[in-house]
Amino acid sequence: MKAQEGRTLSRRIPRILLAAPASGSGKTLITCGILQALVNRGMKVASFKCGPDYIDPMFHGRVIGTRSRNIDTFFTDAETTRALFAKNTADCDVAVAEGVMGYYDGLGGVSTEGSTYEVARTLEMPTALIVNCRGASLSVGAVIRGFLEYREDSRIRGVILNQISPMIYGQLKPLLERELGVRVLGYVPKLEELTLESRHLGLVLPGEIDALREKLGHLAAVLEETLDLDGLLELAGESGPLAWREPSLPALAPQGGKPVRIAVARDDAFCFTYLDNLELLERMGAELVYFSPLRDRELPEGISGLILSGGYPELHGEALSANGSMRRSIREALEGGLPCIAECGGFLYLHRELEDQGGVFRPMVGAVPARAFRTDRLGRFGYITLTAREDQLLGAAGTQIRGHEFHYWDSERCGESFHAKKPVGKREWDCVVGNASLYAGFPHLFFWSNPQAAFAYLKKCEEYGSC
Repeated sequence: MKAQEGRTLSRRIPRILLAAPASGSGKTLITCGILQALVNRGMKVASFKCGPDYIDPMFHGRVIGTRSRNIDTFFTDAETTRALFAKNTADCDVAVAEGVMGYYDGLGGVSTEGSTYEVARTLEMPTALIVNCRGASLSVGAVIRGFLEYREDSRIRGVILNQISPMIYGQLKPLLERELGVRVLGYVPKLEELTLESRHLGLVLPGEIDALREKLGHLAAVLEETLDLDGLLELAGESGPLAWREPSLPALAPQGGKPVRIAVARDDAFCFTYLDNLELLERMGAELVYFSPLRDRELPEGISGLILSGGYPELHGEALSANGSMRRSIREALEGGLPCIAECGGFLYLHRELEDQGGVFRPMVGAVPARAFRTDRLGRFGYITLTAREDQLLGAAGTQIRGHEFHYWDSERCGESFHAKKPVGKREWDCVVGNASLYAGFPHLFFWSNPQAAFAYLKKCEEYGSC
């Protein structure tokens, strides 16, 4: 059953994008401090991260408490990007987005497609450029002018100066505003004690949350003194109304009140999930039931489908292996034809054996008859377009869906159900162990890049449940 064409809607959404000339400029730390400061003011904040990122939004939600999602113009066209942004900003006072890499850096490093700049244009967002002043003073004016003028409509309306002394800032601010005509929204002093440490794929353990909240509370207090947060909010408030079209989506027909129940793995080992993916399944008629492969003894009852998210199974190899009843429950369900999507960490969990973080090979589910092992580098990192080489769970041969890979582990059997191709360059490869009831591979999918593929999965779940 296909939903009727959606209406065109419009709403004023105060919004601001925080970008930088390059990675390492301090935008993640400053964004987190600004988010914390706004939350401390009692504001309802929607936060976003540009690019294929579920880690920073998870951090924002767990530590700061904002409603957080990613924005990615490679995954979704302009109309869908605006619709998702509008949905995720409902009932919020302001939306704050953090850019990725350098402001103009897009696909392959030689295009603005998929860049933070493209997000700013698509969502008509004013941008504040965070400029690291370490080792420079007046020269930052040349950097700012270059970014203002590199594209005709840069969307850059403000500047934040990072790692600069109060004395130099006091001299630079009026000069930059006079010569460049851009609003200088404050500075961030050198804060050696306030850093967000690099960690295994951004891992935040439950015991760290209180310490991180204390650190961000301190940072927010500093930024209240050194940034013009009222000016930043004023800039966000200058955003014009954003227009979008409600997406037209297929939906499951009611089956006598019996929902299609999908079991979704969610615990410390399986936590990398695009929430927009799950909400799309719900909009199409699915009922999601969460469970823990670490703690629960078997799959939930009455399910018609399974999603094994990405995450950190390698950090929990001993516990996952010790839970033999869950491994057996999943293996028997898959042998019985239960439709399953297993991405990256979920794919590793389905192997016969998985090498854990300590180098020990642990027995896992056994649905993929191969070993998964650690490597010393990121494998096949970045955006890809997947094309089905055969009829399988997500649709007929030729079905396309976009996603990305990010993993240090590899497999003796990566599969060949799909063909992956990088958006720029010549690199391509086969991947995904797939059939009529299984998608298992390293690529993380973004369902909104092809909702019909997600719906094909739900239809298979519906068929399984009716048997």
